[in-house]
Amino acid sequence: MGPMPDCGIHALRETMLSEVNAARAKGRSCGARRLPPATPLAWNDALTSAAANHSADMARRDYFEHTSPEGKRVGTRVTAQRYRWRLVGENIAGGDRSVEVVVRGWMDSPGHCANIMNPEFSDVGAACVERPGTTWGTYWTMVLGRQR
Repeated sequence: MGPMPDCGIHALRETMLSEVNAARAKGRSCGARRLPPATPLAWNDALTSAAANHSADMARRDYFEHTSPEGKRVGTRVTAQRYRWRLVGENIAGGDRSVEVVVRGWMDSPGHCANIMNPEFSDVGAACVERPGTTWGTYWTMVLGRQR
């Protein structure tokens, strides 16, 4: 795939893993739901590639959705990376300039928070693609999964 799509953010992978696993270690309230601590996630390159491809597509075509204009969803993107998934989930964000800010935004959103805290997920990958002149400027995708 080439260089990590990281919006020029130093150590995006390490920081993302550390922020997400710190949240999982503590347990969280996601909206009205109190979610208990969950085991740490492992970084996965196939999920990172799926995330990077989706961020790049959103940036290139200036849209912001979980579903591409052709109707492709996260499961299709993950399968294309040869990740044999039993469970998959996706968080997206736009406009954020740091890992800490994007993770805080996800943790403040009940649905995104529940994805991050879901104990069924074991793997994670994330990417950020920057494209000046677009609606959001930065396009973030996190993909969570568990293999079959």
